[in-house]
Order: sequence, then C-alpha cells, then structure tokens
Amino acid sequence: VQLVDSGGGSVQAGGSLRLSCEARGYTYSSAVWTWFRRAPGKERDGVASINGYDEIYYGEFVKGRFTISQDNAKKMTFLQMNSLTPEDAGIYFCALDEGPQLYGGTWFDYDYHYYGQGIQVNVSS
Repeated sequence: VQLVDSGGGSVQAGGSLRLSCEARGYTYSSAVWTWFRRAPGKERDGVASINGYDEIYYGEFVKGRFTISQDNAKKMTFLQMNSLTPEDAGIYFCALDEGPQLYGGTWFDYDYHYYGQGIQVNVSS
C-alpha cells in the first residue's frame, strides 16, 4: 500500500487549500484516515480523523476551519482547509489503518499501518 499526498502549496493568510491522499493498492472496504502535520521545531499535531462509520474528530486548533472527508470507492481522503493562518504552515501527511475503527488507541496517538510522504503547506501573512 502506498499513500500519495497531494494538494499542498502556498497561500496567503485567510486562504484555502484542499489536500488529498490516495491509498494505492489498498483493498479493504473501510478505513480510518488521519491527517497529521509537523511544523519546524514542533511536535506532530493531529489535525483530523475519520473512520469507517464516518465518525470524525478534529484537533482543537481546527476550530471549524477544516473539513475531513473520504471516498471509500476511490480509497481517498480529503482535507479542506479554510481560513488558513501562518500557524497552519508545515508538512501535512495522511495516515491509514484498516477500519472501520481503531482498536486499542486514540485517533492521534496511534501507530497507523501506513503513512503518506507528506506535503508542504505554506501560509504567508
């Protein structure tokens, strides 16, 4: 299985980006997807998660600005990010585990089976 992230780039504060992650070679019918980010010199942040029941969880800093979704048929997840601020800059990467839910861990503190390579998001003030 290979996770391929796409959709990053540079925007001004207040702008939007839509990230995508495709699971190539993934054959399970459900999944748990999570987006993480890492800014230089900072710990990894959990951004958003969605499971096979379409239960969703967001990091506290999201505050209604981001929306996670999934397309089971295409084996993809998406992260729509609005009202971006410079504090949102970093490398964003997706993670995947077989669903429909996680067992024995929490959304953002879990050793997922697969991780994307990461994609850069830059937000200028």
